[in-house]
Amino acid sequence: MEYLVRLAQCHETFRQPELKAVATLLGIELEIVEYHEFTPFCVVRLKDEAAALALVTRCILAKDVLELWGKGSNYEELHADVHRRSQHLWQDYRHISYALAVDCFSGKRSTAKKTEIFESFGYLGLEGSVRLKNPDEEFHVIEEYVTDVEQHAIGTELSSEPRMIYFGRWLAKSQRDIILTHTLKKRKYISTTSMDAELSLVTANLALAAPGKVFFDPFVGAGSFLVAASHFGALTLGSDIDPRAFRGKDHERKDGMAMLQNFKQYKIVSQFIDAFTSDITNTPWRDAQLLDGIVCDPPYGVREGLRVLGTRDGKVIEPVIIDGVPAHYRQGYIPPKRPYGFEALQKDVLEFAVRRLVPNGRLAMWMPTASDEAKKFPVPMHPKLEVVSVCVQPFHNWSRRLMVYRRLPEGEMSDVTLGRSKTDGEGVSADDLNAFRVKYNNRRALNTKEPEAAEE
Repeated sequence: MEYLVRLAQCHETFRQPELKAVATLLGIELEIVEYHEFTPFCVVRLKDEAAALALVTRCILAKDVLELWGKGSNYEELHADVHRRSQHLWQDYRHISYALAVDCFSGKRSTAKKTEIFESFGYLGLEGSVRLKNPDEEFHVIEEYVTDVEQHAIGTELSSEPRMIYFGRWLAKSQRDIILTHTLKKRKYISTTSMDAELSLVTANLALAAPGKVFFDPFVGAGSFLVAASHFGALTLGSDIDPRAFRGKDHERKDGMAMLQNFKQYKIVSQFIDAFTSDITNTPWRDAQLLDGIVCDPPYGVREGLRVLGTRDGKVIEPVIIDGVPAHYRQGYIPPKRPYGFEALQKDVLEFAVRRLVPNGRLAMWMPTASDEAKKFPVPMHPKLEVVSVCVQPFHNWSRRLMVYRRLPEGEMSDVTLGRSKTDGEGVSADDLNAFRVKYNNRRALNTKEPEAAEE
């Protein structure tokens, strides 16, 4: 059976991967029949109505789903297709109360024209009462017009008539309402790097967060990803090189670490395990496949260079004793840090995932890239990780990508070669170790020059 999924008109490159990820999570056989980035309507083929309900009610970037009774480029084609697809269903809905609606995407119809459209479906034989509030069933006529965005992007000609018309029985809406519940505007503890609620939830979906799974964020910050994964039932824990990120500035606060307040706010404290101080290269994790998912947004090293624990020259520091207590045991101790390469960071995250993810576990990692197609950075690869999807969020001067990987079972290798990498010793400054930092700052400097200076 075919169903029509109405998608959100944002984050277009994330929409199809989320549908596929949720289908994988729920064990649903999904076939995407029609999809285009410029339209919010996606036709999918599923086993039954239960599968459609389960799929869409878990998605964040879907709005609702309809059982598709027909489609066509004009009303003559639509009515013929409705007869062909759904005539055997009409008897089941003959005596129920119902509502009819005409939805126009990027177009409009007068009230008189909508009435004419309603009357053209008289052959359905609906004898029940029309009830606009709380009907037994809702039937939607959806007209899709070419948008200005599509015209400007690929030159599709605008038209006063719809490009495609759908007719179907409305089934259910998605979980998009929880975006408002989780909005950062209402969250008790956030930081300057907190990921917005919508993309945090989508990231958790792409990583297959679910009850009975353990999720980890090695750059936890204020815990946006952990909150999202816990919302879907996963047990979560995180780490950060700077404990102030998750503890808050007042480390002796009576109500516990600052990040924990978010879990209390959403009543998901039972899903939170703990957070600890660590960096990705000096982790206390043992080499064991314990994690079902890793979700992270590593630092990009733009405002300040990346750092990891250690000394710049690699020499071992002699222990310092103060009042009979080792300095590194004393309150307020700040461990030494050294510059860290951006490519080395990506390599270390992939290696960490390979060592700790269970077979078929997922890594969802955000990374920046240049907006210029010719200057985009390659997707980091590992022979034991399969790239599931790469989604892009564009900004003005740069973009960032959400790269989702699957940990391959032992004995399987992905058909890739290791991407280029740098060692920590190949540079001493932040710019030496971070090509993205250089490109970002150069582009930003160019855009802020005075017109006369730019012309020179």
